[in-house]
Amino acid sequence: MELSGVSVRYGTAKAPVTAVSDVSLAVQPGEFVVLVGPSGCGKTTLLRLVAGFERPATGTVEVRRKVGVVFQQPRLFPWRTVGGNLSFALARHGVVRAERAARIQELLSLVGLPGMAGRRTWELSGGQQQRVAIARALATEPQILLMDEPFAALDALTRERLQEEVRTLATVTGTTVLFVTHSAEEAVLLGSRVLVMAAGPGRVIDEVAVPLPRAETTDVAALRGAPRFAALRAELAAATRDAAAA
Repeated sequence: MELSGVSVRYGTAKAPVTAVSDVSLAVQPGEFVVLVGPSGCGKTTLLRLVAGFERPATGTVEVRRKVGVVFQQPRLFPWRTVGGNLSFALARHGVVRAERAARIQELLSLVGLPGMAGRRTWELSGGQQQRVAIARALATEPQILLMDEPFAALDALTRERLQEEVRTLATVTGTTVLFVTHSAEEAVLLGSRVLVMAAGPGRVIDEVAVPLPRAETTDVAALRGAPRFAALRAELAAATRDAAAA
């Protein structure tokens, strides 16, 4: 995906508000890129541009692969079972009814919820619901996964488990990920590259490479123990504070 000179404006012609100003970035296949910065800096707006939910006022957005989206809230259909939510996504993707049951089991196993197809969504914990939302996004077999603070509302232990699962999932499937977070620590744990954004208007002011292990077997605890982790987290936290003050 590539954004070139992108700006987004809201409001009226007489009183326009620039949410994002002249942002250019490129994400290569298989990269895990994280957007971090203060509230209102345009992180979600950039995801919406890539997803096609927004159109830029200026600049171009080029997406060469199929996109799946995971929101901060799971946004599941409460009147459907877990399997029913996934079946709906598969049907929209053109998967015939006879093939959906097997595909649903594959997706649930992939996100660590085997055998849960018959459960009601309101019976699930917050972490389980978000796993279903990830499975739903993967149902369309996207090459690019957009994730908008998907773990922000979860408790610390659940968040850590899902961070590890998403890292593994991206590594195993080769999916390109564009991930939004407020957390410098989460950005370092997940990203191979982190873009720091500032507000007023939203723009990218810094880029931090994260040369930490990306192997399938590298868990979150091991990453936290890596020699460069603390230094990278401190560097990114400082950059985020600078962005808030910019």
